[in-house]
Amino acid sequence: MKLLIFGPTGGSGAQLLTQALEAGHDVTAVARDPDRIPAAGHGRLTLIGGDVLEPRTWQAAVGGHEAVLSCLGSRDRKHPTTVYSQGTTNIVDAMSQAGVRRLVCLSSAGLEIPPGTPLPQRLVTRFLIQRLYRHGYTDMAAMERAVAASDVDWTIIRPPMLTDGPLTGRYRAAVGRHLANPRRISRADLAHYMLSHIEDRGTWQKTVEVSS
Repeated sequence: MKLLIFGPTGGSGAQLLTQALEAGHDVTAVARDPDRIPAAGHGRLTLIGGDVLEPRTWQAAVGGHEAVLSCLGSRDRKHPTTVYSQGTTNIVDAMSQAGVRRLVCLSSAGLEIPPGTPLPQRLVTRFLIQRLYRHGYTDMAAMERAVAASDVDWTIIRPPMLTDGPLTGRYRAAVGRHLANPRRISRADLAHYMLSHIEDRGTWQKTVEVSS
């Protein structure tokens, strides 16, 4: 497939890019600093230096791709951000203009506390995690609303805590519902799920929770 990846320099995005190339896909990767992309020089990789918040730097390249995968992220926990909401809105607008339908994007399981969550975990999530990542989560929630209101064939993936563990291919997923007892998942397994479900119509217009 011809894939367009945003956020290829982060932990999850780098895994996604590596696995996509290993699987034989033709990939276009958009990053503010293409020199940070580990697979630079690969024969099936096209690099674009661009900022998701400045669509003029990359929107002309959207056409011709079969799917767009977003691993956008912000390392700044102290200040509000729009990289998720405005960045993804820019992506969706460019996809609509180019006639590209399929979007897979990352969010976070930390946005909600599922019913039945044990009290200790509920307290940690509510008073530690959600406060620590409050700016990012606020923007992710806005992103999810914008994506759900769009006319593309979207899937929003909500992982729990991410690790740098190996690719195992062993993980659980809940489509359109909460996943029981989510723990953690490796970035490698998260990338594997994203790639292996691009053509899974059962995940379209759905939020998916994944965990080991």
